[in-house]
Amino acid sequence: MGMARPAVLITGAARRIGAVLSRRFAAAGWHVVVHVHHHSDEAATFAASLPSAELITCDLLDQAAAKAMASELAGRLADWRMLINSAAVFRPDSAAKIEPAIFDEAIRVNAETPTILAQTFLAEGRAAGGKRVIQFLDQKILNTNPDFFSYTMAKHALAATVRMLAMAETDPETRIYGLAPGAMLPSFDQVDAEHELSGRMNLLERLTDPEELADAALFLSGGWLSSGETLFIDSGQHLLSQRRDVLYLARE
Repeated sequence: MGMARPAVLITGAARRIGAVLSRRFAAAGWHVVVHVHHHSDEAATFAASLPSAELITCDLLDQAAAKAMASELAGRLADWRMLINSAAVFRPDSAAKIEPAIFDEAIRVNAETPTILAQTFLAEGRAAGGKRVIQFLDQKILNTNPDFFSYTMAKHALAATVRMLAMAETDPETRIYGLAPGAMLPSFDQVDAEHELSGRMNLLERLTDPEELADAALFLSGGWLSSGETLFIDSGQHLLSQRRDVLYLARE
């Protein structure tokens, strides 16, 4: 069934935003390659619930394994049209000092491996009508604060790859995009009341629905914007100047 459909690889595809994206693309007729960190009955059940999907496991800390995963997909998917790098790690640290373990994990999982996956996909993948890469960013790349320091550094690094990969790409039909969400789901250790408050800390004072992010990703799959563009799906949060992450602002 999957061979007759355009394929999309979504990293971190069985939980939270990744699951929302998977359902949306599956409903739109795509074959979804559901990437997870490790196999679980829950992930297998989720993949089986989609009209056309397969489950694939890879530790994104292992760049060699990630590259091999992308090469294997490129070799057997006749129309691998899209890569969505949505998986990320989000661990608390501060500007006081770099915590080596947190920093190393954040840079590798949130910036280096997504770039390797994109480079491998662009070099080896086969697609009808051009390829699409979406690098998941964060509204913090414009509305920066020092909380979750290593995470934020890594997202800034990943944001730089969007323009650079777009400039280096020679296929005029291929597009590389950034997609930058704001506060959307309960973050880290938030309880519901804190999320209800922090999620409204944007210009529209509204909770941004994760389905809006899926709508944006599906729109970008059509290649309607110039390569190198970034969409912010955050109800205007990136236009503010918030001195701390909203997780902490909601507790003050």
